[in-house]
Amino acid sequence: MDLKSMIRTIPDFPKDGILFRDITTVLQNPEGLQMAIDALYEKLKGEEFDCIIGPESRGFIFGVPLAYKMKKGFIPVRKAGKLPYKTKQKTYNLEYGTATIEIHADAIQLGQKVVVVDDLLATGGTSKAIIELIEEMGGEVVKLVYLIELDSLKGKEQLGNHSIESIIQY
Repeated sequence: MDLKSMIRTIPDFPKDGILFRDITTVLQNPEGLQMAIDALYEKLKGEEFDCIIGPESRGFIFGVPLAYKMKKGFIPVRKAGKLPYKTKQKTYNLEYGTATIEIHADAIQLGQKVVVVDDLLATGGTSKAIIELIEEMGGEVVKLVYLIELDSLKGKEQLGNHSIESIIQY
């Protein structure tokens, strides 16, 4: 069995006309979860970087085991108001409104090389906001890796010249 066949497709969720790719079927399957982490790891093997950044919440699911496996630190990016220390914020547009993400103000050191890990690259809005936060703090994004990429939404086009890889494309 491959990862793509484990992903459940749900039509009209969360609203009519949206085709949702549900990865909970991968996460609850021990072999599926291992395959997903191992596939993402292969995309990062040999890459020189200092830490992994993952956005709430699925970036945590994939980023933390990769950070552990690669002996790197993990930096969470969360929705506004969820982090306990001083933060840097970025507000960005969604197709249905705006969202704000935060990172601890001391999480990125000048010149630090980081990798962004998430479950999905769709329109690229969240990833673009994360890249902007990292660069404003003096960090360098060396790679972005995703379990799934929705090619038709052209998220890569929002992310400039960064190295971007995904395991599964739709």
